Amino acid sequence: MIITSSMPTARALEPPTPRTGTIRVASIDVEWTKNYKIKNGQRPFCYSVAWLDLPADRTPDLSTTPFEWTSVYVDEPGEMDALIRHAAACVASAAETATIITGHQFCADLSVLQANAPTDAVPILEAAREQWRQRRDADPESSHYVDTRYDAGHLLTGTSRRLVDVCTELGLDVTQPELLKKSMPAWHRSWVEDGDAEGRERVSVLNLRHSVSTAYVAALTAGLAQRPDTGLNVNQVLAEGAKGAWSWLETPTFTALLEEPCPSASAALSPSKAPKPRAKRRTSTR
Repeated sequence: MIITSSMPTARALEPPTPRTGTIRVASIDVEWTKNYKIKNGQRPFCYSVAWLDLPADRTPDLSTTPFEWTSVYVDEPGEMDALIRHAAACVASAAETATIITGHQFCADLSVLQANAPTDAVPILEAAREQWRQRRDADPESSHYVDTRYDAGHLLTGTSRRLVDVCTELGLDVTQPELLKKSMPAWHRSWVEDGDAEGRERVSVLNLRHSVSTAYVAALTAGLAQRPDTGLNVNQVLAEGAKGAWSWLETPTFTALLEEPCPSASAALSPSKAPKPRAKRRTSTR
């Protein structure tokens, strides 16, 4: 497997040491091939986790909040079981070390992982799916799930719950240059069939952007953080936080996004997205 991380290689598959006096958000996103013509035709091939430690005694600006991350990608299709084991271990570590475990429609990620899981990983994923189902009755002071597709409605006025639309409404610019020429499955095929490293890197960056932006939405949902009034360009966050990790981040297509004003800053001022009072810190995920 190809493992890329902000942490030292020896600790890349372990959660970072929690910062003192913080509330941890662990955000996980999984990518899979899609074949709806056969039962359980979805096959996971990539996942990432972003670890965000937020101070418990104040509401920080997300633009100045550091995070750690790890990305895992299969080097060949036969490594799927190993990837699922690592993803399951990541979910278990999140439950042990994070107050909030999040994903965008994370029930689907967990379902695909479990449908393909080797026997030893199934109990972990079953427990995670049950914890996700019970998230709205969970103790908000203990480890619990916040699903940004279903639990951020109190911050939103628009009807779409696609991650890109949720982020845009909340002032997070998540422009996806990876999808300009091909879809995510097509880029993955170019890696598997032709060894196109750029295709794999595009998917890895897209996947990490999902994890990081979902962590930000979860933090805003729980009232644990705020974003700058002018918006937050998540691609700038990735360029800095994952500097040197992938050559794709250095291409003109990607770097062209880094100097532009955040489109979400003006979008947030449109009549349909008029500014609201800042959300108070929630005491539950209801």
